[in-house]
Amino acid sequence: MSEQPAPLPDDFRSWLAERGQDAYALVWVAEGSEPTGFEGTEAPQVGETGIARAGADLTRIASQDVTHGRAETLRRWLQLDDGVRHLAILTTESGVLREHTPGELAAELLHDPAGDEARLTEQLADWFYRRNAEAQQGLELGWIAAAAAWTCHMRALASHPPPSVLTPSLERAGELDELTADLVVTTGLRIVDLIDRLERPYRTRTELIEDWHAVESLAADVPALAPMADWLLDQIALRDAHAQQLRAVLEPDLTDYLRDRRADGALLGTVPVLDEARAAHLAQARETVRAYTAAAHSGRESEARQLLDAFPIPVRDLTTSGPATAWRENSATAADAVEDLAAQRAAAGAEDSTDYFADPERLHAATSYLAAREGQLHLMHDALGRLAFPAPTPRDLPEALAPVAAAQTQRRVIEAFGTLERAAQLLEGQLHYQLQQPIPAHRRATTGTESDLLNRALGALEHTAAAAVSFDEEDIRARLREAMARPAIPAAAGPAAPTGQDEAHAQALAAGPAAPGADR
Repeated sequence: MSEQPAPLPDDFRSWLAERGQDAYALVWVAEGSEPTGFEGTEAPQVGETGIARAGADLTRIASQDVTHGRAETLRRWLQLDDGVRHLAILTTESGVLREHTPGELAAELLHDPAGDEARLTEQLADWFYRRNAEAQQGLELGWIAAAAAWTCHMRALASHPPPSVLTPSLERAGELDELTADLVVTTGLRIVDLIDRLERPYRTRTELIEDWHAVESLAADVPALAPMADWLLDQIALRDAHAQQLRAVLEPDLTDYLRDRRADGALLGTVPVLDEARAAHLAQARETVRAYTAAAHSGRESEARQLLDAFPIPVRDLTTSGPATAWRENSATAADAVEDLAAQRAAAGAEDSTDYFADPERLHAATSYLAAREGQLHLMHDALGRLAFPAPTPRDLPEALAPVAAAQTQRRVIEAFGTLERAAQLLEGQLHYQLQQPIPAHRRATTGTESDLLNRALGALEHTAAAAVSFDEEDIRARLREAMARPAIPAAAGPAAPTGQDEAHAQALAAGPAAPGADR
């Protein structure tokens, strides 16, 4: 057994299978989210990290220990769990990972005739006591956090600590009284009710907000509740029109990635890896939308307004610009993005849509997202079209306006992507993604053209960015010589002779105020 996390083996599933039939892996799971849209996020299984789900990013895990048998695995988990990080229990069967909760192992051991029930109870009581002692203290917060942690991890055994676990824990803390015991039980039942409500198909935004406030207050001391709090916040955002408009502006275009997942990924069981640039921008978008949603529904309206004002919502264009048309005609991904958006709009507005009557708030937010996303897609395609297919200067354009017309490319790129640097990151990331091997079968015929287009746009963008940087040494010298060669400004003339009006004004001032007692 090792006391420090070890690097992850290249083929973790095979490596774990080779450890033996009764082998369990204890792994630390870092924070992260899978690169999918808000709608693609499944409700979390509270108490699990989700790392064993199909398509999960296994680079988020660090191997801590390999144990054999349920008893030893549970003992090590109870010993290692620090109440801060996520510690998962994994097994593999036929190459498929499965995640177990410590409550599952405890329940199996409790019903095992050969098990040591007294020892198991003692271990559970010791862990429950530590969850209280290491949590934030004051106003029974420690026991509330401990009760919530129990429900998250041990629900398969019991929704709240049984007397055989609770009594020795309270005795050890010197708080054995009926009020504290009732608080632990009540908290456990309340968390169970919250978890059960996750499974309801339709929830109003008001109900989701109430649940989020209840979970969010506990998530700081119970990391297992953090995915539940984030998921509830995402569900609130899906029913908030402003949140969806903000999302439409900030999310990168993932059309090629999502189509690959639906096509080859679904058929072959393989999941393509999204490039780092778009994964980072997607995470930034989700973090910003969550920040807005949390502020908007926590009485911090000014903070929410600041976030909305920072990212104006693009206006939906009635016609497609020439550069956007050129890009869509040559880019299969761009054409697919437009097609997918139209399909989403048709599905949202269909009378047989699941949200048409059951969830009108979500329907309104979805239509707001689609309208803003159409405007954002047009901005992006217009900018990329200007880069890849630069138009000649109009023949009748006045010469003085030629640089103004040329500067529109840079302006549109910034408008679409935020900065020239972010635009370059996205183009480089998408180009890297397109060239990943093996290329999915459904886009082998288009990948060459798509990568050429991205390279052309990236080259033009680099040229645009270079032209926008500070002057080099020779430029500075030339501008200095030009400034020195300009004629000097003539010295100002002397004061003009006073007029009669000036003399009368001076005499009036010298006479002083007419009112007695007024200050001079």
